[in-house]
Amino acid sequence: MTFSPEEWGAVLLSLKVSGIAVLASLPLGIAVALVLARGRMPGLWLLNAVVHLPLILPPVVTGYILLIVFGRNGAIGGFLERSIGLVFAFRWTGAALAAAIMGFPLMVRAIRIAIEAVDPGLEQAARTLGARPWAVFATITLPLIAPGIIAGAILAFAKAMGEFGATITFVSNIPGRTQTLPSAIYALLQVPGGEAAAARLAGISVLIAITAVLCSDFIARSVAQRIKGR
Repeated sequence: MTFSPEEWGAVLLSLKVSGIAVLASLPLGIAVALVLARGRMPGLWLLNAVVHLPLILPPVVTGYILLIVFGRNGAIGGFLERSIGLVFAFRWTGAALAAAIMGFPLMVRAIRIAIEAVDPGLEQAARTLGARPWAVFATITLPLIAPGIIAGAILAFAKAMGEFGATITFVSNIPGRTQTLPSAIYALLQVPGGEAAAARLAGISVLIAITAVLCSDFIARSVAQRIKGR
């Protein structure tokens, strides 16, 4: 089974976009999950609704909003282009942004569940012994929620790999520039004789997804065993 340069390009671009989307959004995801799990300020329900909005809205609507806000004529997109030369619309960077936003709710939810499962008494004991908040988080909370962080990152990565609607609306389907794996499969199914190539790419997509799940399970188990062994 051989792949054309265009097919390999779509696979590599999807891996690049998904990886960057997860790495860029993970620190914010941990922070938001902490606020939702431990915060006591008013308005958390609104933050929770905004975080989960991409799961509820049609992906095309999310892509359209991104185009308005982060496009070259958008308030944020125009400012970023003028100030640092960063362009999102119809670029691979926009595909990464769309993938990050679509996978963000899954990431936050997994991390939030892990945080809520941590016994607050352990953190309180550390604070009683004089540990500062950042030290408590780094030495107690973070190791305990590590499996949840890994699960959230893998879920977001899988969502990013399969993202189609928001991506194609925001950055179009330009071969070699913005054509990710799902977009390439869609394009191949629109032309006669493209079914075989589409099937090959679908097989690669399934293989990547299975590998990601197995790696996530292995890493999460390893981390959990190390925590128990302390």
